[in-house]
Amino acid sequence: MAMLKGYVSAICNILPTNINLLGYNQVRNFIGHRQLRDRKRRRYAEQYAEERLRLVALKRNNILPLDIIKLAGKQIDKTIPRQTALRQLTPRCVVTGRAYGTVHRWRISRFIFRYLVDHNKMAGVQRAIW
Repeated sequence: MAMLKGYVSAICNILPTNINLLGYNQVRNFIGHRQLRDRKRRRYAEQYAEERLRLVALKRNNILPLDIIKLAGKQIDKTIPRQTALRQLTPRCVVTGRAYGTVHRWRISRFIFRYLVDHNKMAGVQRAIW
């Protein structure tokens, strides 16, 4: 058993400590204020999602009396923060944090997507060849 531990530790010493699994060198090492703001908005949206959905459904319902619709609108303004709206959320790349040019299905930017597809690191996806 001790011999096995020695082999494992020897192999770990040989391997570099900064292995980049994606193979892409331009990964951000810091979190910017825009990413923090977007993370906070996502947390708020998740927290208030149920109540917001209920009140918005009451507000948009045209069958109910106008008094209830107005009351629901006032309740939304009073109790629910504006950052909980889904239109406030920015689709960001999970690798680089880039806000524009993201491939929504995989939540990564187009540069990272192209790199991963070119190097066969995404299963089931290949470049278009015609």
